[in-house]
Amino acid sequence: MIKFSPIVLKKTIMEIEKLFEENQKWAINTKKINPEYFSAVENHQNPKILWIGCSDSRVPAETLLNLNAGDLFVHRNVANLVIHTDLNCLSVVQYAIDVLNVEHIIICGHTNCGGVKSALTDEDYGLINNWLLHIKDIRFQYSSLLGQVSSENRTLILGRLNVAEQVYNLGRCSPVINAWKNGKNLSIHGWMYNLANGMLEDMGVCASSRETLEISYRSAMSKLISEVEQEYKQNIEYDENNSSNEE
Repeated sequence: MIKFSPIVLKKTIMEIEKLFEENQKWAINTKKINPEYFSAVENHQNPKILWIGCSDSRVPAETLLNLNAGDLFVHRNVANLVIHTDLNCLSVVQYAIDVLNVEHIIICGHTNCGGVKSALTDEDYGLINNWLLHIKDIRFQYSSLLGQVSSENRTLILGRLNVAEQVYNLGRCSPVINAWKNGKNLSIHGWMYNLANGMLEDMGVCASSRETLEISYRSAMSKLISEVEQEYKQNIEYDENNSSNEE
C-alpha cells in the first residue's frame, strides 16, 4: 500500500479544493452574466458538430472554435484516432449521428502532437504502445515519403497523414456508412490545429458520401505527397548548388 507524507497529502487536498473553488467562481460569474445559461443547457443539447480530437490539453475544442456549452459533441483520445475496434469512439459516432443528428464530424489533429511524435520512435512507453501501433502502421506505410522529410518536420507530416487516414477510417465505419445509405445530411472533415498561432487548417479531406470520400481522400493524399516530394527536390537542388559554389 502506498503511503503519502502529510505534506504531500495536504498539497493534494489543496489542489483539489482549488478546482472546486474555481468551479464555484465560474458558476456564480456565469449566472451573473447570463441568468438563463444553466436552465438553457440543463435538459437538452442540440449540437450540429461532433469533434474527434486529441486528448492534448492544449487543444480545447470549444475554446478554439469560440463555441458555447451545448454547441459541440466531443470525443477525444491520444492522436485523434478512429479505430474500427474502438467501441468507445464508434459508440460516440453512432450516438451523434442517430440520436443528436449532427451534420458534421470533424477529425482534428494538431502540430507537435506527442502521440504522433512517439510513434516515430521505437521507445517503450508501456501500455500506450499498443495504441500507437495504429500510427506506426501509417508511418511504415509512408516510410519512403517520410524519409524525404527533415527530422524536425516529420512529426508534422505524419500528423497530416494521420488525419487523412482517420477521416478515411471514419467514412468506412458502419454508423457513417448507414447514415449515408439512409440519405442523412452528414459531412466528415479533416483539420489540423496549429499550436503556434491558434489557427485551424482544412486538410482538404471532406466527404458527404462514400463516393466523395474516395475522391477527396485520394486527392488530399496526392496533394500532400506532391508537396513533400517537391520540397525534397528543392532541398536537393539547393544543396547541390551550394556544393558547386563552394568548389
